[in-house]
Amino acid sequence: MRERIDRLTENLAQTIVGKTDAIRLVIVALLAGGHALLEDVPGVGKTLLAKSLARSVAGKFQRIQCTPDLLPTDITGTNIWNPKSGEFIFLAGPVFTNVLLCDEINRATPRTQSALLEVMEERQVTVDGVTRPVPAPFFVIATQNPIEYQGTFPLPEAQMDRFTLAFSLGYPSETEELQMLQQLETGIRVEELQPAITLEEVQELIRQCRLIKIENSLQKYILDLVRATREDDEITLGVSPRGAVALYRSSQAFAYLSGRDYATPDDVKYLAPHVLSHRLIPAGNRRSKTIIERLLASVFIP
Repeated sequence: MRERIDRLTENLAQTIVGKTDAIRLVIVALLAGGHALLEDVPGVGKTLLAKSLARSVAGKFQRIQCTPDLLPTDITGTNIWNPKSGEFIFLAGPVFTNVLLCDEINRATPRTQSALLEVMEERQVTVDGVTRPVPAPFFVIATQNPIEYQGTFPLPEAQMDRFTLAFSLGYPSETEELQMLQQLETGIRVEELQPAITLEEVQELIRQCRLIKIENSLQKYILDLVRATREDDEITLGVSPRGAVALYRSSQAFAYLSGRDYATPDDVKYLAPHVLSHRLIPAGNRRSKTIIERLLASVFIP
């Protein structure tokens, strides 16, 4: 199955120039059975990466362009009256898919954002008292622009906690940006990407990742990091138990991508800023990633 991962990586690299780490992280989020949040300035390829991943997986893809007037039922679906049958029928929303792209998620109101809480955690939607499961696998990849404030609504802590990984793409290097321009005429367009992996293969890869060994000492290292965030004076709100699980599952997926059947402290150290930082509420004007880097330097490594 590892050749499937190589094929998926190569597929994404056809449209995403030079962002090896970003490609690896979004695949880790997928194989960890979680979701990914891309936070960056406009124009660096957040939506392109999300669309490329969606097209690389041979499943159903839906996109939500989040705006302030978007309603919760525009996401989950609603019951409508059918005059012919004389009864209500359920009109499914875009969450009934395999890969869901929420573009500019922080432009949706808190009420609308809350419509994603249940489905991201429990893979189901409850409308008018009836619970309906969404297809498996189910993967949400959302984008947001952190520097725009007009017409935006910051994601609440409960919503941020649903994302397994959060990361940025950053600006390309001069060489990468030149390569990007050269590919405008000769490169492949995202609409031309062909699926590189089936839904059944994604499910099997997720199962295989769950078999990766994490020794007791490494489990304690993960817990020590998480618990340190709850006791630090520079942090108002520390990482939840869900964050510990996310770091555990992500470490398994990263080890699998690296061709190993066991995780290492280096896997945890690499992933910790991406898994833990967005779950924190730092005190004052401190930066979450800076705090995590400090904790990584102070917590004992097994």
